[in-house]
Amino acid sequence: MGNRNPFLPLSDAESPLLVGIDVGGTNIKLGLLDDQGRTLAYHTIPTEEEKGPNDATRRMGLGIEQLLQQSCAAPSDIARVGLATPGPMDLEAGMLLNPGNLPQWWDFPIRQRMSDECGLPVRYANDANAAAYGEYWRGAGSQFHSMVLLTLGTGIGGGIIVGDHLIEGAHGCGSECGHVLIDPSDDAPRDTLEKSGSLEAFCGAYAVVGRAQAALDEGHQSSLAKVAGSGTEITPLDVAQAAEAGDQMARHVVMDTAEYLALGIVTLIHAIDPDSVVLGGAMTFGGAGHPLGEAFLQRVRDQTLPRLLQPLRKTLRIEFAQLGGDAGYIGAAGLARLEHQQLQ
Repeated sequence: MGNRNPFLPLSDAESPLLVGIDVGGTNIKLGLLDDQGRTLAYHTIPTEEEKGPNDATRRMGLGIEQLLQQSCAAPSDIARVGLATPGPMDLEAGMLLNPGNLPQWWDFPIRQRMSDECGLPVRYANDANAAAYGEYWRGAGSQFHSMVLLTLGTGIGGGIIVGDHLIEGAHGCGSECGHVLIDPSDDAPRDTLEKSGSLEAFCGAYAVVGRAQAALDEGHQSSLAKVAGSGTEITPLDVAQAAEAGDQMARHVVMDTAEYLALGIVTLIHAIDPDSVVLGGAMTFGGAGHPLGEAFLQRVRDQTLPRLLQPLRKTLRIEFAQLGGDAGYIGAAGLARLEHQQLQ
C-alpha cells in the first residue's frame, strides 16, 4: 500500500466525486476520491478470478455501495468511475481480451458490464497506465508536465504522460515500455512473450533470478548457493537480502539490473523528452530511504545521464514512485475525472 493520508471527510471534499477501481490478479482495490484526488473511502475485495468476470463486476458494484456508506456520500455525488485492469485490451470497445493472470475473464465487455452494475459511465484503462496517471496527478510526478513511469516486478509495466495526456496508442498498446528493445542480438534473453532482447527480458524479476542462478552455475561464491542448494528457487527478495548483507555477487546482479534499466530509459527519454522518470513496483530493492534501493536508483541515474543529449542532463529527474499500491485506483479515478471534464 502507499502512504495513504487519513481519509478526507465528506464536508471537506470538492465535487464531483470519482470512483477508482484497480483490478489485480489477487485483489481489487476501490477508492472514492474528490476532485483534488483525495481519498474519502477505500475498500478491497478478493479478485476470485475463477468465479469469472460477471461475479467480479457484481461485487465491484457492491464495493461502490460500501464506499458510499463509509463516506456518507450519495450516489448522485459520483460523476464517473475509472476502471483499470491488466491488458491486453480493446480500449475503444471496452473489452478485456486475454490477460494472462485472468484466464476466466477473456473476451469480456468489462467496461459496459461495470457501467451496468453501477449505473455510471466508466473510463477504462490499462492498469500500468492508470498507475502512471496516479503518480502524475497525486504522486512523484505531480510537479512535472510530463512523466514516464516504469513499474518493476515480474514484468516491466509502463505509462507515459505528456501534458495531462496519457499515451495509450492507436491500438491500446501505447506506453508498453517493458517491450523496448535494448539488445538486438540473436542470443539475447527472452521475455515472457518469447521476444528477445526486451527491457523486461533483462530487468523483470525472472531475469534478475536468472542472472543470479547463472552466476552460481559458473562457480561464483555467494550466500545464495545455500538457498539454491536447499531445492528452493531463488527469488528477487533473496537476491536483495543477500546484497544487503554484503554478498558481492548478489549486489553485482542488482547493479547490473540498474544498468540494463538505464538503457531502456535512455531510449524512452530521447523519444519523449519527459521532465521525469519514476520507478515503482515491488522490485525497487527497498526503494526510497533504503540503502540498497538508493544505491540502485543512483546507479540508474549514473548510467542514464551521460548517455543523454547535453540539454537533458541537468533537467531530467529520476525518482522513486510515492503512491505504492494506491497508484492504480487513484490514477483510474484521475482518468475518469479527466474524461468527465472533457465531456462537459
